[in-house]
Amino acid sequence: MLGYSYPLLSIFWTMLWFFCFFAFIWLFVLIVMDIFRSHDMGGWAKAGWLIFIIILPLLGILIYLIARGGKMAEHRMAEARQQDEAFKSYVKDVSGGSTADELSKLASLRDSGVITDAEFQAQKTKLLS
Repeated sequence: MLGYSYPLLSIFWTMLWFFCFFAFIWLFVLIVMDIFRSHDMGGWAKAGWLIFIIILPLLGILIYLIARGGKMAEHRMAEARQQDEAFKSYVKDVSGGSTADELSKLASLRDSGVITDAEFQAQKTKLLS
């Protein structure tokens, strides 16, 4: 009975409005996070943007994306780079060695005949790059 009283086009429009609502909430949260994480704005600028986004949400979000969308991407890229460097540093610490230690291990493997000179050179250039 519900299918007869609520046509297919209405279901489509309802789903579209729900999608738009959740996209709006997602953008709102991303922008508020970017405002608080931004190191290139002072306290008054952060407060101004936050008040503008809260009082006029749709217009504030659109203007923020136009004015500072590039900075948002830069902040996210810098954060991703920082996380990548932290991960690489952690892996290097856990693996237990520096490049010199790895080179000495490779040299001992070459000297004992486990790897060839060509394999040693390939691994050495890989480590040094």
